Amino acid sequence: MANMIDINDVWKIYDVGGEKIEALKSVNLQIEIGSFISIVGHSGSGKTTLLSILGGLTKPSRGSVKIDGTEIWNLNDRQLSAMRNRKIGFIFQFSSLIPTLRAIDNVALPVIYANGHGKTSRKETYEYAAELLSTLGLGRKLQSFPSELSGGQQRRVSIARAFINRPTIIVADEPTGDLDAQSEGEVMEFFSRINEQDKTTFLLVTHNLALARMTDKVHSMKDGMLTHS
Repeated sequence: MANMIDINDVWKIYDVGGEKIEALKSVNLQIEIGSFISIVGHSGSGKTTLLSILGGLTKPSRGSVKIDGTEIWNLNDRQLSAMRNRKIGFIFQFSSLIPTLRAIDNVALPVIYANGHGKTSRKETYEYAAELLSTLGLGRKLQSFPSELSGGQQRRVSIARAFINRPTIIVADEPTGDLDAQSEGEVMEFFSRINEQDKTTFLLVTHNLALARMTDKVHSMKDGMLTHS
């Protein structure tokens, strides 16, 4: 099966006060289309930096990052932005919802940002946003503002938002951090269902080994280096 993600010899080196800090050291990672993998490691191990580079948010110091066969760091800013919006759904450590928008508007935002270049109408977008929120247990909170939601509810809104463009890749950084054990299990079940029915490729980063073991393959990261299981 072809690779959806192909990372080869990726380094990220920061210059901090004249000192070179190696956040990533020769990372290699190949993920096949439709795979569900996880990376575990302590805070500061380089997990979030790797996701940021993979998602086209942070440029590597050197190395190759290919998404569906395309070297993403050869794209210009506009092309890179379009690729992110079309292919990648992000779930960050923090919900980062727009406080002046209702839950359903926050979920629909990536399609609105696409400025009409998406494949669905506004009506279809909002119907799918409502479906995602309902699936995640927020069917009665569609019209609620973030300030009216608990931390766990805000997290589920941000999870729904990651799926609104029906991305081929989901990149999730501690996606269940604000959830209780029951909600965490429901979200992982939702991830697994989308992975199986749509062949969506999942890359989940977590410090929770029990959560990681729910995925198909677990990798470890320590001191900027990736260990393959």
